[in-house]
Amino acid sequence: MLSKLRSRRDRSALVKQLCADLTERARAPVFFLRLGVPDTLDGRFDLVALHAWIVLDAVNTTQLVRQALIDELFLSFEEGLRGLGTGDLGMNRRLKIVAGAFYGRLQAYRSATNLDALAAAIYRNLYRGRPGLEEPAHAIAVYALDAKLCVTAANGRLDFGPLPLI
Repeated sequence: MLSKLRSRRDRSALVKQLCADLTERARAPVFFLRLGVPDTLDGRFDLVALHAWIVLDAVNTTQLVRQALIDELFLSFEEGLRGLGTGDLGMNRRLKIVAGAFYGRLQAYRSATNLDALAAAIYRNLYRGRPGLEEPAHAIAVYALDAKLCVTAANGRLDFGPLPLI
């Protein structure tokens, strides 16, 4: 379905919806309340990056749609930075920092060759290595790998499958 979208308007509407679905799933309360991801700007960003990795690496999309999704995510990051008071003069510098963090996380997840390596990357990124959170990191890694296998974009909406359990 996603690879057949040719018109810019179709792609734009689809990408906005995919970005909204991705962000909605990343903000699911289970991550913060049951799995101990800090409900902070960093914690939310890390969950968006994790879900972006799931979508970008799992959903059969064209390169055009993938890039449009990344562009839409960065527009939302820019809006968030503006909401925090970043002005035009500091925006490029801040967005470079955000881009480095975003692509660094994508690379960490892509280079994880097994469940344990992915759990370690999630533990480093989502929990910053805080002791006692290895089990939730493992649960999120299981969820992420399962989501990569079952994520679909039917009717222009993302379905990640069930939320993680612990």
